[in-house]
Amino acid sequence: MKLYGSRTSPYVRKVRIVMIEKRIECDFVEENVWAAGSAVTEHNPLTKIPVLVLDDGMPLYDSRVVAEYLDGVTPVSRLIPDGGRERALVKRWEALGDGIADAGIALFLERKRDQALQSNDWMTRQRGKVDSGIAAAARELGDREYSHGLSLTLGDISLACALLWMELRLPEVAWRANHPNLKKWVERLEVMPSFADTAPPA
Repeated sequence: MKLYGSRTSPYVRKVRIVMIEKRIECDFVEENVWAAGSAVTEHNPLTKIPVLVLDDGMPLYDSRVVAEYLDGVTPVSRLIPDGGRERALVKRWEALGDGIADAGIALFLERKRDQALQSNDWMTRQRGKVDSGIAAAARELGDREYSHGLSLTLGDISLACALLWMELRLPEVAWRANHPNLKKWVERLEVMPSFADTAPPA
């Protein structure tokens, strides 16, 4: 298998962490989707990362699809419950993490446009989503060690990747200072080998 992506993408990092936790070997191909002639276009018509190309050449894209596929490859360290309410709650945490990342990236990209073309209303809306999403995560997490259950799940991975991306690209969000319980929670996760080995370049 080959995984196409960027080391700074929270969605790619999520998939890479899943692979490490599941002990799945895979070649990582670093690609810039903004570059002309990016190989990502050959495998994903939406030109988005991550893209996982299976051994038979079938591409899978969207981090949620890829993560779910990988979780079923081996029974080791299941990250998504099999079904019912438990599964829905873990996927809900994943959706919250991805949604925070979606809004943060939308804000980050808007700021990169020519200043005359930027929309303050759009940026305010996206920042509001970031702040409300993080506040909801802090409120629901409370003082638990994991977002759901007694072990690491895909919900933890998604949320942590989103928050750690914020520190890289939008440090003014300052979620560690504003939410001490999230700070304590993420500090337990980021020292795990799967998180440490996928940290973006300094």
